[in-house]
Amino acid sequence: MALITIEGIDGAGKSTLAAALAREIPGAVLLREPGGVALSERLREVVKDPALTVGPRAEALIYAAARAQLVEEAVRPAIERGGTVLLDRFVDSSLAYQGAGRGLGVDAVRAINEFATGGLRPDRTLLLRVDPAVGRARAAGRGEAPDRLEREADAFFAAIAAAYDELAAGDRERFVVLDAAAPPDRILADALRALGRTP
Repeated sequence: MALITIEGIDGAGKSTLAAALAREIPGAVLLREPGGVALSERLREVVKDPALTVGPRAEALIYAAARAQLVEEAVRPAIERGGTVLLDRFVDSSLAYQGAGRGLGVDAVRAINEFATGGLRPDRTLLLRVDPAVGRARAAGRGEAPDRLEREADAFFAAIAAAYDELAAGDRERFVVLDAAAPPDRILADALRALGRTP
């Protein structure tokens, strides 16, 4: 598989799983969103800054712009070299967060990202499913100041979690849903099996 994405609400354990998979898959390139390359990292700072007012449409476009640069500069070149890319978030995050959470509509946000990525789609998406309250508690327990999105109300994250479930139900060939409440070693083993790799 060339492009493996890891999705879920804040606090689901995406970064932990992504790092563990990178250690298990020889030669895998691990990238994050938004970020991964210089321009995208700068856009990450902007879109997460709690001191800024960012409207929903601007937010969707900033994420899409960061994604476009990451795909052009890092993801496509790695895939063209025959590598495996592990991506901590991708288009599905925007569909859930901006499409559903911000109420912009999944189809509208999908169209923006189709342009941004040139139609690039993951070969497999690992969705870490966790109760939004548990995810928020985990995120709060990191000891970091909450960013602009993490300050949103519970209803925002409930809408995102529901959207992820709908996306997974609509594309069962690509999505594999993992129980994010399980111990990390169990989640890793389940993820490796889903990717056709024996843990």
